[in-house]
Amino acid sequence: MTEEPSTLYAKLLGETASITWTELQPFFAKGALLWVDASLDLVAVAHAIAQNEADKVAAWMASGEVGKVAESRAVDLLERNPPLWAVVVAPWVLVQDRAMD
Repeated sequence: MTEEPSTLYAKLLGETASITWTELQPFFAKGALLWVDASLDLVAVAHAIAQNEADKVAAWMASGEVGKVAESRAVDLLERNPPLWAVVVAPWVLVQDRAMD
């Protein structure tokens, strides 16, 4: 992306929305969902991915703070059906349960 960092952050923030697990299930099935731990700023993670900040993203993935949604988490989300926050940074949909973790 060629946008200025603050402009891109604001754009991503504006594109972040509440969503249900039912709406996200097709993306889970495609392997296109990334879970973002509640300790992280969802938009900051999306920004780092969009800006190709590979070192930062790799560190989050190595620590388990960011990663593909595990099957066990998917089952939990299906059972609890909590409100989730999501933002798209193609090809990924980043998702976070702010009430958890």
